[in-house]
Amino acid sequence: MPAPDSSRRPPGSRRWERLGVAGLIVAVVAVGLTLAFTPDDEPAEPASRTAVQGLLDTWSRAVRSADRAALAALVDPQARPGLLDAEVRRAEALAALPLADFGYELGQDPGTDVTDDVGARLGADEARAHTVLLRYAVEGIDDEPTRKPVTLLLARRGEQWRLVDDRPLPGAETTTWRGPWDYGPLLVRAVDTGAGGRSLVVGHPEHSSLVSDIAGELEAAVEAVDAAWGTEWPRRALVLVTASHDEFTAQVGSRYNGAEIAAVAVSDAVDHERGETTGQRIVFSPAAGQRLDAAGLRAILRHELTHVAARTDTVDGSPLWILEGYADYVGYRNADGALGVIAPTLAAAVAERGAPTALPTDADFAGDGARLAYESAWSIATFVAGEFGGDRLTALYRRLATGPVDAAELDAALGDVLGADAEQFVARWQTWLEAQVPARVG
Repeated sequence: MPAPDSSRRPPGSRRWERLGVAGLIVAVVAVGLTLAFTPDDEPAEPASRTAVQGLLDTWSRAVRSADRAALAALVDPQARPGLLDAEVRRAEALAALPLADFGYELGQDPGTDVTDDVGARLGADEARAHTVLLRYAVEGIDDEPTRKPVTLLLARRGEQWRLVDDRPLPGAETTTWRGPWDYGPLLVRAVDTGAGGRSLVVGHPEHSSLVSDIAGELEAAVEAVDAAWGTEWPRRALVLVTASHDEFTAQVGSRYNGAEIAAVAVSDAVDHERGETTGQRIVFSPAAGQRLDAAGLRAILRHELTHVAARTDTVDGSPLWILEGYADYVGYRNADGALGVIAPTLAAAVAERGAPTALPTDADFAGDGARLAYESAWSIATFVAGEFGGDRLTALYRRLATGPVDAAELDAALGDVLGADAEQFVARWQTWLEAQVPARVG
């Protein structure tokens, strides 16, 4: 949803803010694979795997303790130039983040040779490329560790394994995930967010103003989500403020462009049966601080925090109009501004040609019509809350957020929760919309 007008908002920012609060939680699953090269072209023996895991354990301890001497001892003489300095910078930045767990795990995939030229260049007794898993948990935030892929090139000289590179080999279909600590020194702000819970805002010194602004909004944002959704969620979050396009896409994936959206809520694995989600983060883009006024920031934070609260009750493929509309409703609940201010594209469309004749489809939320779809979704949720009550809006979300629904299932859900089928529901929404908008032009 676009935020109310502000003298600090540059022209053309409405669309950016609309997309800024449209970030559904993205599931990112880390996969591990192993590539290996030995002079005899034989699979790695268990003893070698034990030795490599020993290197990873030593590396983990050196990073956590920011021990430059220990890190230097782990870097191969033929390592990529600058690798040691990068390792030291990472370790120093990571020290600012309270960690409950941090380590590297060797995957279980069979070995595959690296190219002969790589082995020859290193002049080592053995060379391997492993995509290992970085396992970490932030204290007070993560109940369980999250895992991310890191591709390593390792060399063995005698009995000693060392690091050569932490980037994929050219042409390899592997990846290395970069955390916030890979993009410079970290600024961490802790915020008490109710019932003994603690949230964190993590950014970089150059974005200290936005970090402080978000920290100042977090407690009230949690309370706003509580008021709509209830308190049966962790009531805490880790908010990341990224400093570059590369950092933003590293956290949320290439699907989202930090130049076009303000924030996205992401997670790794979701266990709906146990009600557990790992790796939940709210990630702000580098431009958010310059493009958002206070009202816009407040709405976006509450919107994304709603996605965090509802994640374990939300199955992928559920209708976007209820997922996004509900989050926007929470984001703008009790905000000043008529429909024409909060949803100007929708208001203009209603004034010109009447209210929409159908609920937005998932396809409507992409492309040129996305802004109208998001504003329509917000208006639907606001209509339901106003006409039927906020509790029934939340009940409708829970009923429809169980996965894809067909027309019959939609009719049943609307009938059970609101006492109307889809046709009746849309007609009442149309009447409500047209009552909010001045008479049609012409």
